[in-house]
Amino acid sequence: MSREYDDELFSFEDEVLTAEDPHHTPTWRVLIVDDDKDVHQSTGFALANTEVLGRPLEFLHAYSAADAIRILSEQTQIAVILLDVVMESDDAGLQLVRTIRQDLGNSEARIILRTGQPGYAPEMEAIRDYDINDYKTKSELSRNRLYTALTAAIRSYEQIHTINASRRGLGMVIRASSQLLARQGVSEFAAGIITQICGLFGLPPEGVVCAYDQKNSSAQALIVAAAGSLTNCINQHLDALPNTGIADALNQTLRERRNHYGNHSTTLYFPGQDNHDMAAYLQTEKPLSDLDRQLLEVFCSNIIVTLDNVQLLTQLKDHAYNDQLLRIPNRLAFVHALDRALSHQPRSDITLALIDIDGFSELNDALGHQHGDNLLKAVATRLQQQLPAGTLLARVAGDVFGILANTAELSAEFLNNLLRQPLCLEQLQQNLTATIGLASLELIDGSGSDALKAANIALKHGKQHRRGGISHFSRDMEFETRARVRLLQDLRSAFERERLFVVYQPQVRLSDRQLIGVEALLRWRNDDGSFVAPAQFIPLAESSGLIISLGEWVLRSACHDLHRINQQRAQPLRMAVNVSVMQFRQPNFLDVLDRALSESAIDPRLLELEITESVAMLDAGFMIALLNQIKSRGICIAVDDFGTGFSSLSYLEQLNVDRLKIDISFVRQMEQSAGSRRIVETIIQLGQSLQLELIAEGIEQESQAQILTGLGCHDGQGYLFAKPLELAALLDHLHTH
Repeated sequence: MSREYDDELFSFEDEVLTAEDPHHTPTWRVLIVDDDKDVHQSTGFALANTEVLGRPLEFLHAYSAADAIRILSEQTQIAVILLDVVMESDDAGLQLVRTIRQDLGNSEARIILRTGQPGYAPEMEAIRDYDINDYKTKSELSRNRLYTALTAAIRSYEQIHTINASRRGLGMVIRASSQLLARQGVSEFAAGIITQICGLFGLPPEGVVCAYDQKNSSAQALIVAAAGSLTNCINQHLDALPNTGIADALNQTLRERRNHYGNHSTTLYFPGQDNHDMAAYLQTEKPLSDLDRQLLEVFCSNIIVTLDNVQLLTQLKDHAYNDQLLRIPNRLAFVHALDRALSHQPRSDITLALIDIDGFSELNDALGHQHGDNLLKAVATRLQQQLPAGTLLARVAGDVFGILANTAELSAEFLNNLLRQPLCLEQLQQNLTATIGLASLELIDGSGSDALKAANIALKHGKQHRRGGISHFSRDMEFETRARVRLLQDLRSAFERERLFVVYQPQVRLSDRQLIGVEALLRWRNDDGSFVAPAQFIPLAESSGLIISLGEWVLRSACHDLHRINQQRAQPLRMAVNVSVMQFRQPNFLDVLDRALSESAIDPRLLELEITESVAMLDAGFMIALLNQIKSRGICIAVDDFGTGFSSLSYLEQLNVDRLKIDISFVRQMEQSAGSRRIVETIIQLGQSLQLELIAEGIEQESQAQILTGLGCHDGQGYLFAKPLELAALLDHLHTH
């Protein structure tokens, strides 16, 4: 809270109807303004030992208008002014009234005009224009009449003063409550209560304690805020207070759920949400007046509403900035921390690390989400234990942790050792590896989000090229990522503008070079006639999900074109179409397949779906069931790029595939590399043992065809026989061959 606001609050004591010294009986202050000393003496003598409304009178004396202005400027709570009209001038008294009301802004003091020369101030006009209580000649003011006039004036003053004090007090209560709403968190809010209450009553923030009750019969109330000599008791239970009387008062208030007003102290009760109540104790040194209590009750009512709002805001802030499972900062809090770190120099001293648990998704699916949650908790605990003090740990994604630390503390050896030791989870030893992406803040030009993006680029690069290792962000990575983004945008645009098309590469029987089928291949031609290599855009389409739409379009186009092709042939050709992992994962894949067959009216036995080993290694039960449904339609299944993955032979047999396709890399190297030739021989022998058909791709030399034929490979495709052809060119090729 600002000093300016504190000072405003501390002025409240001047507003209440109490004497400045609590040990003295309060009085009514009466200012006598008259240039005649005898009038002062006679007035004092006439009203000596007189009480009005139970309080004695206290006289202040001014012998000129200037004296009166000085006294009124210095003194407060002057109830009545007995003012002579004619002093330095004939209207000096009336001019003084104007000064009191307008210049000094004193609207509370009641004014009784006295004059020894009645003709100088018309009675009706004076009372009407100058807010004057009474107008009397000195001669008619006997002791009784003077007492009567003073009593009426004091009663009027008391009413006006009380109303104004209440109005100002309520305004201060409202402002104090508004200030409290800006407090962040319950503890800060509790400290604000101390400051505000002390300010309302002009007390120094000393010896005031707020207690937080968990409403647990076995738990003590907790001190969440204190001021002055009791600040060392914060976050301790009430029995830590050196004064047992304060603890007793707080416990009683919490137990009885109401305010308690004592002669020297006040204890306030604030009901809260979710079984959380608060109580505040303050030393008041004297009993509170009725007005003080009324204002305090209003203040407490506002506090209760404000406390509920603060607790709600605290919960919202907690959910906004903290991970609810792991109780560590979340992605948003981490980004804000990065923003702050980027504002400091030098940035080279700070490094951001992202740790991605390898294979977490598979573990989560296989062992259940509860196991996954427990695993994340164990990892978070391990990281918190091993990371240096001052390091920020956050959860930025499902199984991705963010670390912000001094660069010197994030060595490769340190990071590699974080999860090297197995985790003990559910009485089992769990071995984990993690891929880590690092980004030095000196390479970041933008915000915290940009820094997180850079580290994520490094992490993805590591996932692709150094799984289980550490990858450092570089500008080249950023450029590569931006290029990928632009390429993806261009790919989407090309697909929408029909710049993508399907070509077909013939497949032949190696023994007699008889044409037996074609493989559908996707191509992308730019507006300038140049081509984008499939190795560039196919992986991009798969990672972005665009392959789902592309794959369906290729499947439907291939089936439609196969119908046209076979209309011109006595011996029908088969059509091979590649299917990605993401296509197989779609719940409606079989519907898409059935629709393509129905629309094209082709024989399902002529359709062959090529899957990669990665597709084949999906969930065993799922893939076996799906492939069986596909084969029940008469469709053939081929495993593409065989030999480049890590297929289980027993699993391969369970999948009930029809054909193995030898990868182009082995075909090209088998004449130069004995290892490649042995792999080709092994694949052919495996296929023969499983009674599978075999086809080799990428055959460009006659010698390659001869070797494959000699090893027992059935079919082949490659530039030796034909390049991939658009439909019109393919139809011409079929006609000539």
